[in-house]
Amino acid sequence: MNTDSLTLQSGHLAWCALVALHLSRQDGTVNSDAQASLFLTRWLATAQKQRLFPREVAPDIEWLLKKGRTLGVNAKLGNKLDYLWRSCTGELSAQNDMFRLTYALETARDTGWVYRVLSDKEWTGRHAITLSADVSGVYLSRSSLECAFNEEGGQIMPLMVRLTGNIAGFETVINRCGWRSEASACDGLTHLYTLTAVKSEPDVT
Repeated sequence: MNTDSLTLQSGHLAWCALVALHLSRQDGTVNSDAQASLFLTRWLATAQKQRLFPREVAPDIEWLLKKGRTLGVNAKLGNKLDYLWRSCTGELSAQNDMFRLTYALETARDTGWVYRVLSDKEWTGRHAITLSADVSGVYLSRSSLECAFNEEGGQIMPLMVRLTGNIAGFETVINRCGWRSEASACDGLTHLYTLTAVKSEPDVT
């Protein structure tokens, strides 16, 4: 199965789960976040046991199930499935740069990353916060963030961030949202990266 087919299968999995949840809310069997979490965990377990989806998406099901079983309502399975569906169907790619980055950062936070926007004082200098390489975190410069986008939400300047921990995992999240990261160098700063929106190529016929 090629990458495009796998993406469609993952999107189909997420869509089916979200539709099932919506129907359960309509018929009154799901009325709270806790019930939604339990419903999705059971739905995923059934899908896995009965092999309702191609084996290529088994890692997605396994990952979601693990989150649901260990974190319960805090796993926010509905949010994760919504993100998976949007990123796989192309709907997310139609949004502006700021929306896609915000979506990626919220997804990273929901999956356990520390996410903070730092003031100039916290960003550098003697009062800068101390970062741990063992903690998965993304720290944005407030000054850089304020200059990075135009009024339409398009990126006009590089966005400076500091990343720690599972950087490869963070890159997977932002790549699906049409962003990329690149290590950057600066005297006195560690874990420094630049975030850049990936511009789609014009359709030339």
